[in-house]
Amino acid sequence: MKQSSFTLQSLYKEGKRQLKEAGVAEADLDAWYLLEEITGVDKAAYYGKPDRRISGEEKDRYQTLLEQRKKRVPLQYILGKQEFFGRTFRVGKGVLIPRQETELLVEETLKKLHGQERVLDLCTGSGCVIISLKLQKPSISAVGSDVSQEALAVAEENAKRLDAQVEFRQGSLFEKIEGKYDLIVSNPPYIPSRVIETLQEEVRIYEPRLALDGEEDGLSFYRVMVKEAGDHLHPGGWLLFEIGHDQGQQVADLMRENGYIQVAVKKDLAGLDRVVLGMYNRF
Repeated sequence: MKQSSFTLQSLYKEGKRQLKEAGVAEADLDAWYLLEEITGVDKAAYYGKPDRRISGEEKDRYQTLLEQRKKRVPLQYILGKQEFFGRTFRVGKGVLIPRQETELLVEETLKKLHGQERVLDLCTGSGCVIISLKLQKPSISAVGSDVSQEALAVAEENAKRLDAQVEFRQGSLFEKIEGKYDLIVSNPPYIPSRVIETLQEEVRIYEPRLALDGEEDGLSFYRVMVKEAGDHLHPGGWLLFEIGHDQGQQVADLMRENGYIQVAVKKDLAGLDRVVLGMYNRF
């Protein structure tokens, strides 16, 4: 294998330089993750032998990944994975990248589960929420639904790889949903259409608009789900949403107007409104 003139250290420095010049926000961190992906070297090995020579093939592969990142392709799409709730989930174009703040939705849902409930995850995307719930509470019956076949293919792959018994269905919101559930959870599209064009390029260009666009005011999907969820919830069942940081009061009001009690807004680690939940109380 032909050796290049680069070492681990010099290649990493070159990667940081290129990403910084391209205006990538976390250039140091992204350059490291790409180097780790290509070489398989962790930080302990790197600092133990930073002058290890890099093959010409590794150098070329690293440059290929750098070029993608310089074009603002999200790091998670380049690597094909993202950590969520202590596990690695596969992601790819056409699937919303799991966010750390969504872990709060899982945490709040787990507080409502005793172990035998029937749980539905609408707008399941990569399946990170429903799969995490199933793995934490193996005795629940878990169903995930999404309108995107592309997203469902990734969700099914994640469930198989993580050995989570989850049933997936394709359909728009409650379109293919039958029967009653004890708990419904959702991280729906909630960004107002006009705001999407102001987002960073990684999100605006590459992440699926279908998973982002909450229409005019960002509340379109909440209105439909809050109204229709009662047909699919047992009395005393729970409905939980992830929300935008400025939507807590509005979504909470929607739930109260539609027969939910014990409605609460939960804040994420940044102190922002992130989850709204309530119990269905119409018999």
